[in-house]
Amino acid sequence: MNNKRILVIGSSNTDMTAKTQELPRPGETVLGGVFTMGAGGKGANQAVAAQRLGGNVQFICKVGQDMFGDNAIEHYKKEGLDTSGILRSLLPSGVALIYVDSHAENCIVVASGANGDFTEADIEASKQAILNCDILLLQLESPIPTVLKAAKMAHEAGATVVLNPAPACALPEEIFRYIDLFIPNETELSTFSGLPVTDKETAEVAAKAMQQKGVGKLIVTMGSKGALICDGGPATFVPAHEVKAVDTTAAGDTFCGALCVAVSEGKSLKEAVEFACAASALTVQKMGAQNSIPFRKDINI
Repeated sequence: MNNKRILVIGSSNTDMTAKTQELPRPGETVLGGVFTMGAGGKGANQAVAAQRLGGNVQFICKVGQDMFGDNAIEHYKKEGLDTSGILRSLLPSGVALIYVDSHAENCIVVASGANGDFTEADIEASKQAILNCDILLLQLESPIPTVLKAAKMAHEAGATVVLNPAPACALPEEIFRYIDLFIPNETELSTFSGLPVTDKETAEVAAKAMQQKGVGKLIVTMGSKGALICDGGPATFVPAHEVKAVDTTAAGDTFCGALCVAVSEGKSLKEAVEFACAASALTVQKMGAQNSIPFRKDINI
């Protein structure tokens, strides 16, 4: 059994998804489609992915004192997550409105609610969980001062700090020196490095620029192409599995959760990325966020 503790701190949302032929343009109403509702949020997606794929996972988020918050906590318990550190807010629980077209492209509007009420004081209250973890996985759907405080606290305690910098936003330069593993996609890497990223070569140049800012290792996710590993030596490319994508909503989150599980099991970074690519390839073949996240038994690797 894997006893290394993965702590995911991040967002919890209820996803409301409508699949339509084409995404609506500004001012346009599109009729027809299929509606589903389920659990989501980048933090929650990554925590559930890590748990389903064999990790020993605690999830800390902040939800409202409402039906959505109650249902979310019950769901996380059923998934097997340690929910003992989940916090409550007077604000409503987070909600995401997701539209997916026939080409599996999506656009998302997030009403953050309680996620935006996740404070530095909440991180201080969660200190013991952070000190006890081996790997801390973070994203950017929580307030940046909260993410920074958690990263610094875990780094100083000797944990491996993993940051998936999504959605991309301005970050204090200080945070980069606390990050052991940085997992951006091409667009995010371009945003944070200030350099154009269009292929493997430009991704490697931009990754080196991030390492000069203090980031440890980088894994650049490149969608249907695969992922690039930049760990100080020559970059290594791991191709993606060729599959027919139905919905890409939780693919990146599954990748991050899977990667942390593989790292927690002592796999090399290349083996971890291969495992993560296999998991995310299964995810894009199903509709929804957490509905589409695979289990360990589903992966033949």
